[in-house]
Amino acid sequence: MRLRKNKAMLNNIFDTHAHYTDKRFASDRAELLRALPGRGVACVLTCGSDVPDSRAALALAHEYTYIYAACGVHPHEASGFGDAAHLRDLLLHEKCVALGEIGLDYHYDFSPREVQRDCFEKQLRLARELNLPVIIHDREAHKDTLNILRKVFPLTPNSSPLTPIGVVHCFSGCWQFAREVLALGLYIGLGGAVTFKNAHRPAEVAAQIPLERLLLETDAPYMTPEPHRGQRCDSAHIAYTAEKIAGLRGMDAQELIDVCHENGRRLFGI
Repeated sequence: MRLRKNKAMLNNIFDTHAHYTDKRFASDRAELLRALPGRGVACVLTCGSDVPDSRAALALAHEYTYIYAACGVHPHEASGFGDAAHLRDLLLHEKCVALGEIGLDYHYDFSPREVQRDCFEKQLRLARELNLPVIIHDREAHKDTLNILRKVFPLTPNSSPLTPIGVVHCFSGCWQFAREVLALGLYIGLGGAVTFKNAHRPAEVAAQIPLERLLLETDAPYMTPEPHRGQRCDSAHIAYTAEKIAGLRGMDAQELIDVCHENGRRLFGI
């Protein structure tokens, strides 16, 4: 499929997962964030990885009307978590719309797995208490991620979630795992990986997921889609991801972006 030459043709982009506090944006952060609305970006959710980073995410949300924040402790930082009390003030802020990025990462194991699981469960329980959606990082930890989610958000065989409980971002599982995630009331976030040549699983999920449960994201500055893989990613790059997914689904890319934008606003209450 041939990508559009002028990505500004695609607008109303909602990047549901970025990290604009990252040091890779240090040299030109303000310039970039001022420019993104002119490049088709309507809304961004920038996610914290620990408490100081979450405060920085909220500061950006204060400064830019189109940016919102998620606050949480990433599994890489789980060893320094302690308890959930120190997150409360951040989570109650009017521009904090989710608890995240939280979850499990068994690829790097920067924190011991038992510590990761404890940190994940405590934050899920806080999110449930505060009625906030969660943004979940799951890398090579599908089984434990599902088990902990089911423990905190139990469902009976004939029940369904009253409200969506969050999103598994940068989804890397197979279609069967996607079905289990969807059954729990979660959305699925897809980003630049779906454009990679060897990305068979993300492409399979992108083609089959119910459209009303799909979110578009970047994980900026990471996961830059083709044809810019290897460069720093920003929210406008979602245009390439949208073109790819739209092609897999046989639909117009702008229509896909518009639907995913509304999905994001619905999930995060914006």
